[in-house]
Amino acid sequence: MENLRKRTYYLFFLFVLLTSTDGTPDRDRITALLGQPPVTFSQFSGYVTVNEQHGRALFYWLTEATMDSATKPLVLWLNGGPGCSSIAYGASEEIGPFRVNRTGTSLYLNKYSWNKVANILFLESPAGVGFSYTNTSSDLKDSGDKRTAQDALIFLIRWMSRFPQYKHRDFYISGESYAGHYVPQLAKKIHDHNNASSKPFINLKGIMVGNGVTDNHYDSIGTVTYWWSHSMISDTSYQSILSHCNFTLTENPSSCDHAINYAVNHEFGKIDQYSIYTPSCTNSARVLRLKKTLLRRRVYGYDPCTENYSEKYYNRPDVQKAMHANSTGIPYKWTACSDVLLKNWKDSEFSMLPTYKELIAAGLRIWVFSGDTDSVVPVTATRFSLNHLNLPVKTRWYPWYTNGQVGGWTEVYQGLTFATVRGAGHEVPLFQPNRAFHLFRSFLAGKELPKS
Repeated sequence: MENLRKRTYYLFFLFVLLTSTDGTPDRDRITALLGQPPVTFSQFSGYVTVNEQHGRALFYWLTEATMDSATKPLVLWLNGGPGCSSIAYGASEEIGPFRVNRTGTSLYLNKYSWNKVANILFLESPAGVGFSYTNTSSDLKDSGDKRTAQDALIFLIRWMSRFPQYKHRDFYISGESYAGHYVPQLAKKIHDHNNASSKPFINLKGIMVGNGVTDNHYDSIGTVTYWWSHSMISDTSYQSILSHCNFTLTENPSSCDHAINYAVNHEFGKIDQYSIYTPSCTNSARVLRLKKTLLRRRVYGYDPCTENYSEKYYNRPDVQKAMHANSTGIPYKWTACSDVLLKNWKDSEFSMLPTYKELIAAGLRIWVFSGDTDSVVPVTATRFSLNHLNLPVKTRWYPWYTNGQVGGWTEVYQGLTFATVRGAGHEVPLFQPNRAFHLFRSFLAGKELPKS
Protein backbone atom coordinates (compact mmCIF):
# COMPACT_ATOMS: atom_id res chain seq x y z
CA MET A 1 0.00 0.00 0.00
CA GLU A 2 2.85 2.40 0.89
CA ASN A 3 4.61 1.72 -2.44
CA LEU A 4 1.35 2.27 -4.31
CA ARG A 5 0.81 5.58 -2.52
CA LYS A 6 4.33 6.74 -3.38
CA ARG A 7 3.92 5.70 -7.00
CA THR A 8 0.64 7.62 -7.20
CA TYR A 9 2.30 10.74 -5.82
CA TYR A 10 5.23 10.33 -8.22
CA LEU A 11 2.88 10.14 -11.21
CA PHE A 12 0.96 13.18 -9.93
CA PHE A 13 4.18 15.14 -9.47
CA LEU A 14 5.42 14.15 -12.94
CA PHE A 15 2.10 15.20 -14.48
CA VAL A 16 2.26 18.58 -12.76
CA LEU A 17 5.76 19.24 -14.04
CA LEU A 18 5.07 18.08 -17.59
CA THR A 19 1.88 20.11 -17.90
CA SER A 20 3.36 23.21 -16.29
CA THR A 21 3.09 26.38 -18.37
CA ASP A 22 5.96 28.19 -16.70
CA GLY A 23 7.40 31.43 -17.99
CA THR A 24 10.45 33.34 -16.90
CA PRO A 25 10.29 35.46 -13.74
CA ASP A 26 11.08 38.56 -15.81
CA ARG A 27 7.77 38.16 -17.58
CA ASP A 28 6.06 38.60 -14.21
CA ARG A 29 8.26 41.42 -12.93
CA ILE A 30 6.47 44.56 -11.76
CA THR A 31 8.47 47.62 -12.76
CA ALA A 32 6.27 50.08 -10.89
CA LEU A 33 2.67 50.39 -9.76
CA LEU A 34 0.49 53.46 -10.17
CA GLY A 35 1.39 56.04 -7.54
CA GLN A 36 3.97 53.76 -5.93
CA PRO A 37 6.73 55.27 -3.77
CA PRO A 38 10.31 54.18 -4.55
CA VAL A 39 11.33 50.80 -3.10
CA THR A 40 14.50 48.72 -2.90
CA PHE A 41 12.89 45.30 -3.32
CA SER A 42 11.71 43.38 -6.38
CA GLN A 43 8.08 42.52 -7.08
CA PHE A 44 6.51 39.91 -9.33
CA SER A 45 2.89 39.04 -10.08
CA GLY A 46 0.93 36.99 -12.56
CA TYR A 47 -0.89 33.73 -13.14
CA VAL A 48 -0.12 30.07 -12.59
CA THR A 49 -2.47 27.59 -14.23
CA VAL A 50 -3.48 24.84 -11.81
CA ASN A 51 -6.00 22.97 -13.96
CA GLU A 52 -5.81 23.03 -17.76
CA GLN A 53 -9.03 21.10 -18.34
CA HIS A 54 -11.18 23.57 -16.41
CA GLY A 55 -9.01 26.59 -17.14
CA ARG A 56 -8.32 27.41 -13.48
CA ALA A 57 -5.51 29.89 -12.86
CA LEU A 58 -4.45 31.46 -9.58
CA PHE A 59 -3.07 34.98 -9.27
CA TYR A 60 -0.08 35.74 -7.06
CA TRP A 61 1.92 38.77 -5.94
CA LEU A 62 5.45 38.28 -4.61
CA THR A 63 7.09 41.11 -2.65
CA GLU A 64 10.67 40.13 -1.99
CA ALA A 65 12.51 41.05 1.19
CA THR A 66 13.79 44.60 1.45
CA MET A 67 17.32 43.36 2.21
CA ASP A 68 19.21 40.12 1.53
CA SER A 69 16.21 38.50 -0.14
CA ALA A 70 18.34 35.53 -1.26
CA THR A 71 18.89 34.48 2.36
CA LYS A 72 15.43 35.26 3.75
CA PRO A 73 12.66 32.65 4.08
CA LEU A 74 9.58 32.54 1.87
CA VAL A 75 6.17 33.05 3.50
CA LEU A 76 2.88 32.32 1.75
CA TRP A 77 -0.03 34.45 3.02
CA LEU A 78 -3.66 33.37 2.63
CA ASN A 79 -6.85 35.20 3.55
CA GLY A 80 -10.10 33.39 4.20
CA GLY A 81 -13.74 34.04 3.45
CA PRO A 82 -14.07 31.50 2.04
CA GLY A 83 -13.77 33.71 -1.02
CA CYS A 84 -11.79 36.77 0.14
CA SER A 85 -8.69 38.20 -1.48
CA SER A 86 -5.21 38.08 0.01
CA ILE A 87 -4.36 41.14 -2.07
CA ALA A 88 -7.33 43.12 -0.72
CA TYR A 89 -6.59 42.27 2.89
CA GLY A 90 -3.16 40.76 3.54
CA ALA A 91 -1.26 42.80 0.97
CA SER A 92 -3.16 46.10 1.09
CA GLU A 93 -4.31 46.38 4.72
CA GLU A 94 -2.16 44.12 6.83
CA ILE A 95 1.33 42.80 6.13
CA GLY A 96 2.13 44.06 2.61
CA PRO A 97 4.61 46.85 1.81
CA PHE A 98 1.94 49.26 0.56
CA ARG A 99 -1.30 50.87 1.68
CA VAL A 100 -3.85 52.37 -0.72
CA ASN A 101 -4.60 56.07 -0.31
CA ARG A 102 -8.16 57.32 0.11
CA THR A 103 -8.42 58.41 -3.52
CA GLY A 104 -7.67 54.89 -4.74
CA THR A 105 -5.03 56.30 -7.11
CA SER A 106 -1.77 55.99 -5.18
CA LEU A 107 0.11 54.00 -2.56
CA TYR A 108 2.13 54.75 0.56
CA LEU A 109 4.57 52.60 2.52
CA ASN A 110 3.67 50.34 5.43
CA LYS A 111 6.21 50.90 8.19
CA TYR A 112 5.64 47.40 9.58
CA SER A 113 5.59 45.39 6.36
CA TRP A 114 6.54 41.77 6.89
CA ASN A 115 8.81 41.81 3.83
CA LYS A 116 11.36 43.56 6.02
CA VAL A 117 12.25 40.09 7.35
CA ALA A 118 10.92 37.65 4.71
CA ASN A 119 9.89 37.23 1.10
CA ILE A 120 6.08 37.42 1.11
CA LEU A 121 3.96 35.59 -1.45
CA PHE A 122 0.27 36.59 -1.60
CA LEU A 123 -2.10 34.15 -3.31
CA GLU A 124 -5.69 34.83 -4.35
CA SER A 125 -7.27 31.45 -3.72
CA PRO A 126 -9.38 29.61 -4.74
CA ALA A 127 -10.23 30.33 -8.39
CA GLY A 128 -12.92 32.99 -8.47
CA VAL A 129 -11.29 35.12 -5.77
CA GLY A 130 -9.94 38.49 -6.91
CA PHE A 131 -8.02 38.11 -10.17
CA SER A 132 -7.88 34.30 -9.95
CA TYR A 133 -10.27 32.77 -12.46
CA THR A 134 -11.75 29.65 -13.99
CA ASN A 135 -13.08 29.08 -17.49
CA THR A 136 -15.57 26.57 -16.08
CA SER A 137 -18.39 28.52 -14.45
CA SER A 138 -19.58 25.54 -12.40
CA ASP A 139 -16.26 25.72 -10.48
CA LEU A 140 -17.59 28.82 -8.74
CA LYS A 141 -20.54 26.89 -7.32
CA ASP A 142 -18.82 23.74 -6.09
CA SER A 143 -15.60 25.01 -4.52
CA GLY A 144 -14.54 23.64 -1.17
CA ASP A 145 -11.68 22.82 1.16
CA LYS A 146 -10.34 19.79 -0.73
CA ARG A 147 -10.02 21.42 -4.15
CA THR A 148 -8.62 24.62 -2.63
CA ALA A 149 -5.80 22.72 -0.92
CA GLN A 150 -5.05 20.61 -4.01
CA ASP A 151 -4.95 23.63 -6.34
CA ALA A 152 -2.70 25.49 -3.89
CA LEU A 153 -0.26 22.56 -3.84
CA ILE A 154 -0.13 22.49 -7.65
CA PHE A 155 0.34 26.25 -7.64
CA LEU A 156 3.37 25.98 -5.34
CA ILE A 157 4.98 23.20 -7.36
CA ARG A 158 4.61 25.15 -10.60
CA TRP A 159 5.46 28.51 -9.06
CA MET A 160 8.72 27.15 -7.68
CA SER A 161 9.57 25.80 -11.12
CA ARG A 162 9.18 29.38 -12.35
CA PHE A 163 11.20 30.69 -9.40
CA PRO A 164 13.71 27.88 -8.74
CA GLN A 165 15.71 30.05 -6.31
CA TYR A 166 12.93 29.37 -3.79
CA LYS A 167 13.21 25.60 -4.04
CA HIS A 168 14.57 24.22 -0.75
CA ARG A 169 14.27 27.69 0.84
CA ASP A 170 12.82 27.75 4.37
CA PHE A 171 9.09 28.02 3.72
CA TYR A 172 6.22 29.01 6.00
CA ILE A 173 2.47 29.41 5.51
CA SER A 174 0.45 32.03 7.35
CA GLY A 175 -3.06 33.44 7.17
CA GLU A 176 -6.15 34.33 9.11
CA SER A 177 -9.86 33.67 9.49
CA TYR A 178 -11.10 30.86 7.22
CA ALA A 179 -7.44 30.35 6.36
CA GLY A 180 -7.61 28.50 9.68
CA HIS A 181 -8.68 25.75 7.27
CA TYR A 182 -6.54 26.68 4.26
CA VAL A 183 -3.21 26.89 6.11
CA PRO A 184 -3.14 23.53 7.97
CA GLN A 185 -4.83 21.74 5.07
CA LEU A 186 -2.19 22.95 2.62
CA ALA A 187 0.55 22.14 5.12
CA LYS A 188 -0.73 18.57 5.33
CA LYS A 189 -0.84 18.34 1.52
CA ILE A 190 2.78 19.50 1.32
CA HIS A 191 3.89 17.16 4.10
CA ASP A 192 2.23 14.16 2.43
CA HIS A 193 3.62 15.17 -0.96
CA ASN A 194 7.14 15.50 0.43
CA ASN A 195 6.94 12.10 2.12
CA ALA A 196 5.92 10.50 -1.16
CA SER A 197 8.53 12.30 -3.27
CA SER A 198 12.08 11.09 -3.80
CA LYS A 199 13.32 14.68 -4.20
CA PRO A 200 11.07 17.07 -2.27
CA PHE A 201 11.86 20.76 -2.73
CA ILE A 202 9.11 22.55 -0.78
CA ASN A 203 10.99 23.00 2.49
CA LEU A 204 8.01 23.52 4.80
CA LYS A 205 9.15 24.59 8.26
CA GLY A 206 5.99 25.80 9.95
CA ILE A 207 2.63 27.56 9.94
CA MET A 208 1.09 30.53 11.72
CA VAL A 209 -2.68 31.16 11.91
CA GLY A 210 -4.47 34.24 13.23
CA ASN A 211 -8.09 34.34 14.47
CA GLY A 212 -8.60 31.13 12.57
CA VAL A 213 -11.66 28.93 12.19
CA THR A 214 -10.63 25.74 13.96
CA ASP A 215 -13.47 23.53 15.20
CA ASN A 216 -17.17 24.18 14.53
CA HIS A 217 -18.30 22.90 17.92
CA TYR A 218 -15.79 24.59 20.23
CA ASP A 219 -15.53 27.72 18.04
CA SER A 220 -19.28 28.23 18.28
CA ILE A 221 -19.44 27.83 22.05
CA GLY A 222 -16.46 30.14 22.42
CA THR A 223 -18.04 32.75 20.16
CA VAL A 224 -21.32 32.89 22.11
CA THR A 225 -19.32 33.07 25.32
CA TYR A 226 -17.34 36.01 23.95
CA TRP A 227 -20.55 37.85 22.99
CA TRP A 228 -21.95 37.38 26.49
CA SER A 229 -18.72 38.07 28.41
CA HIS A 230 -18.21 41.30 26.44
CA SER A 231 -21.77 42.51 27.11
CA MET A 232 -22.81 42.27 23.46
CA ILE A 233 -25.84 40.10 24.27
CA SER A 234 -28.20 39.69 27.20
CA ASP A 235 -28.27 36.84 29.70
CA THR A 236 -31.59 35.82 28.14
CA SER A 237 -30.15 35.55 24.63
CA TYR A 238 -27.07 33.75 25.91
CA GLN A 239 -29.18 31.07 27.58
CA SER A 240 -31.55 30.92 24.60
CA ILE A 241 -28.71 30.26 22.12
CA LEU A 242 -27.13 27.60 24.33
CA SER A 243 -30.47 25.83 24.85
CA HIS A 244 -31.63 25.90 21.19
CA CYS A 245 -28.34 25.28 19.38
CA ASN A 246 -26.52 21.99 19.13
CA PHE A 247 -23.12 22.94 17.75
CA THR A 248 -22.13 19.35 17.10
CA LEU A 249 -24.53 19.39 14.13
CA THR A 250 -23.76 20.72 10.65
CA GLU A 251 -27.29 22.18 10.46
CA ASN A 252 -29.15 23.60 13.44
CA PRO A 253 -32.93 23.93 13.90
CA SER A 254 -34.74 27.14 13.01
CA SER A 255 -35.11 27.97 16.71
CA CYS A 256 -31.31 28.21 16.90
CA ASP A 257 -31.22 30.55 13.90
CA HIS A 258 -33.95 32.66 15.49
CA ALA A 259 -32.07 32.95 18.79
CA ILE A 260 -28.85 34.00 17.03
CA ASN A 261 -30.61 36.39 14.66
CA TYR A 262 -32.39 38.08 17.53
CA ALA A 263 -29.11 38.67 19.38
CA VAL A 264 -27.31 39.93 16.26
CA ASN A 265 -30.12 42.16 14.97
CA HIS A 266 -31.53 43.51 18.23
CA GLU A 267 -28.73 43.46 20.81
CA PHE A 268 -25.40 43.94 19.02
CA GLY A 269 -26.14 47.44 17.81
CA LYS A 270 -24.28 49.10 14.95
CA ILE A 271 -20.80 47.93 15.85
CA ASP A 272 -17.96 46.50 13.83
CA GLN A 273 -18.13 42.84 14.79
CA TYR A 274 -14.55 42.35 13.61
CA SER A 275 -13.25 45.03 15.97
CA ILE A 276 -15.83 45.77 18.62
CA TYR A 277 -14.20 48.87 20.14
CA THR A 278 -13.42 50.83 16.96
CA PRO A 279 -15.73 52.86 14.68
CA SER A 280 -17.22 51.00 11.73
CA CYS A 281 -17.35 52.06 8.10
CA THR A 282 -20.97 52.82 7.28
CA ASN A 283 -20.70 53.10 3.52
CA SER A 284 -19.33 49.71 2.55
CA ALA A 285 -20.81 46.41 1.42
CA ARG A 286 -19.79 45.08 4.84
CA VAL A 287 -23.03 46.44 6.38
CA LEU A 288 -25.12 44.26 4.08
CA ARG A 289 -22.94 41.23 4.70
CA LEU A 290 -23.16 41.59 8.47
CA LYS A 291 -26.96 41.45 8.27
CA LYS A 292 -26.58 37.96 6.78
CA THR A 293 -24.21 36.78 9.50
CA LEU A 294 -25.20 33.62 11.36
CA LEU A 295 -23.03 31.78 13.83
CA ARG A 296 -23.08 28.61 11.73
CA ARG A 297 -22.25 30.47 8.53
CA ARG A 298 -20.11 33.44 9.43
CA VAL A 299 -18.62 35.91 6.99
CA TYR A 300 -14.96 35.52 7.77
CA GLY A 301 -13.60 38.62 6.08
CA TYR A 302 -13.00 42.09 7.53
CA ASP A 303 -14.34 45.08 5.57
CA PRO A 304 -13.16 48.45 6.86
CA CYS A 305 -13.36 51.48 4.57
CA THR A 306 -9.88 50.71 3.27
CA GLU A 307 -11.49 47.92 1.28
CA ASN A 308 -13.30 50.59 -0.73
CA TYR A 309 -10.00 52.24 -1.63
CA SER A 310 -8.56 48.90 -2.74
CA GLU A 311 -11.54 48.19 -4.96
CA LYS A 312 -11.03 51.54 -6.70
CA TYR A 313 -7.31 50.93 -7.12
CA TYR A 314 -7.27 47.33 -8.34
CA ASN A 315 -10.08 47.91 -10.83
CA ARG A 316 -8.01 50.52 -12.67
CA PRO A 317 -6.85 49.20 -16.09
CA ASP A 318 -3.40 50.78 -15.64
CA VAL A 319 -2.92 49.02 -12.30
CA GLN A 320 -4.07 45.70 -13.74
CA LYS A 321 -1.69 46.10 -16.68
CA ALA A 322 1.24 46.82 -14.36
CA MET A 323 0.40 43.70 -12.32
CA HIS A 324 -0.16 41.47 -15.38
CA ALA A 325 -3.68 40.89 -14.02
CA ASN A 326 -7.02 40.31 -15.73
CA SER A 327 -5.23 39.34 -18.93
CA THR A 328 -8.17 37.19 -20.05
CA GLY A 329 -10.83 39.86 -19.47
CA ILE A 330 -12.70 38.50 -16.44
CA PRO A 331 -16.42 39.31 -16.94
CA TYR A 332 -16.84 40.90 -13.51
CA LYS A 333 -15.15 43.55 -11.39
CA TRP A 334 -12.36 42.77 -8.97
CA THR A 335 -13.87 42.61 -5.49
CA ALA A 336 -12.39 42.01 -2.05
CA CYS A 337 -14.69 39.01 -1.48
CA SER A 338 -16.73 36.75 -3.73
CA ASP A 339 -20.29 36.28 -2.45
CA VAL A 340 -20.79 33.50 -5.03
CA LEU A 341 -18.05 31.37 -3.47
CA LEU A 342 -19.21 32.13 0.07
CA LYS A 343 -22.79 31.10 -0.65
CA ASN A 344 -21.85 27.94 -2.56
CA TRP A 345 -19.01 26.49 -0.49
CA LYS A 346 -19.48 22.72 -0.71
CA ASP A 347 -17.08 20.98 1.65
CA SER A 348 -15.73 22.32 4.91
CA GLU A 349 -13.98 20.17 7.48
CA PHE A 350 -15.85 20.18 10.79
CA SER A 351 -12.65 20.27 12.83
CA MET A 352 -9.01 21.05 12.11
CA LEU A 353 -7.84 19.54 15.40
CA PRO A 354 -6.95 16.12 13.88
CA THR A 355 -4.90 17.92 11.21
CA TYR A 356 -3.11 19.95 13.87
CA LYS A 357 -2.22 16.72 15.67
CA GLU A 358 -0.69 15.32 12.47
CA LEU A 359 1.32 18.49 11.85
CA ILE A 360 2.54 18.57 15.46
CA ALA A 361 3.66 14.96 15.12
CA ALA A 362 5.50 15.93 11.93
CA GLY A 363 7.58 18.40 13.93
CA LEU A 364 6.43 21.60 12.22
CA ARG A 365 6.62 24.93 14.03
CA ILE A 366 3.02 25.92 14.77
CA TRP A 367 1.88 29.25 16.16
CA VAL A 368 -1.72 30.35 16.65
CA PHE A 369 -2.59 33.93 17.58
CA SER A 370 -5.74 35.91 18.33
CA GLY A 371 -6.59 39.58 18.31
CA ASP A 372 -8.68 40.02 21.45
CA THR A 373 -11.31 42.50 20.16
CA ASP A 374 -12.66 40.28 17.36
CA SER A 375 -16.15 38.88 18.01
CA VAL A 376 -16.41 36.87 14.76
CA VAL A 377 -13.64 34.33 15.39
CA PRO A 378 -12.79 35.46 18.93
CA VAL A 379 -9.98 34.54 21.26
CA THR A 380 -12.33 32.43 23.42
CA ALA A 381 -13.28 30.32 20.39
CA THR A 382 -9.63 29.60 19.59
CA ARG A 383 -8.78 28.83 23.22
CA PHE A 384 -11.73 26.45 23.61
CA SER A 385 -10.65 24.62 20.46
CA LEU A 386 -6.94 24.42 21.23
CA ASN A 387 -7.61 23.22 24.78
CA HIS A 388 -9.04 20.04 23.28
CA LEU A 389 -5.68 19.18 21.76
CA ASN A 390 -4.68 18.37 25.37
CA LEU A 391 -1.08 19.43 24.82
CA PRO A 392 1.37 19.48 27.77
CA VAL A 393 2.34 23.00 28.84
CA LYS A 394 5.98 23.89 28.24
CA THR A 395 5.92 27.56 29.36
CA ARG A 396 2.99 28.74 31.46
CA TRP A 397 0.78 31.70 30.57
CA TYR A 398 2.60 35.06 30.77
CA PRO A 399 2.37 38.61 29.35
CA TRP A 400 4.65 39.40 26.42
CA TYR A 401 6.01 42.87 25.70
CA THR A 402 6.81 45.30 22.89
CA ASN A 403 8.26 48.77 23.50
CA GLY A 404 7.74 48.41 27.24
CA GLN A 405 4.03 47.67 26.90
CA VAL A 406 2.11 44.41 27.19
CA GLY A 407 1.64 43.21 23.62
CA GLY A 408 -0.60 40.35 24.68
CA TRP A 409 -0.43 37.05 26.52
CA THR A 410 1.02 33.72 25.52
CA GLU A 411 1.37 30.09 26.53
CA VAL A 412 3.78 27.63 24.97
CA TYR A 413 2.78 24.00 24.62
CA GLN A 414 4.76 21.03 23.41
CA GLY A 415 4.27 21.37 19.68
CA LEU A 416 2.32 24.65 19.55
CA THR A 417 2.56 28.27 20.71
CA PHE A 418 -0.57 30.33 21.40
CA ALA A 419 -0.50 34.12 21.72
CA THR A 420 -3.01 36.92 22.03
CA VAL A 421 -2.47 40.40 20.60
CA ARG A 422 -3.83 43.08 22.90
CA GLY A 423 -6.20 45.58 21.30
CA ALA A 424 -6.30 43.90 17.89
CA GLY A 425 -9.38 42.97 15.92
CA HIS A 426 -9.90 40.24 13.33
CA GLU A 427 -7.10 41.58 11.12
CA VAL A 428 -4.37 41.73 13.74
CA PRO A 429 -1.68 43.46 11.61
CA LEU A 430 -4.19 46.18 10.60
CA PHE A 431 -5.04 47.21 14.17
CA GLN A 432 -1.73 46.46 15.91
CA PRO A 433 0.95 46.50 13.19
CA ASN A 434 3.92 46.87 15.54
CA ARG A 435 2.80 44.05 17.83
CA ALA A 436 1.99 41.83 14.85
CA PHE A 437 5.43 42.47 13.35
CA HIS A 438 7.16 41.53 16.61
CA LEU A 439 5.02 38.40 16.80
CA PHE A 440 6.03 37.44 13.24
CA ARG A 441 9.73 38.02 13.89
CA SER A 442 9.61 35.81 16.99
CA PHE A 443 7.81 33.12 15.01
CA LEU A 444 10.45 33.11 12.25
CA ALA A 445 13.23 33.01 14.83
CA GLY A 446 11.56 30.16 16.70
CA LYS A 447 11.92 32.10 19.94
CA GLU A 448 9.39 32.59 22.70
CA LEU A 449 7.83 36.05 22.88
CA PRO A 450 9.75 38.49 25.13
CA LYS A 451 8.83 38.52 28.81
CA SER A 452 10.04 42.08 29.37
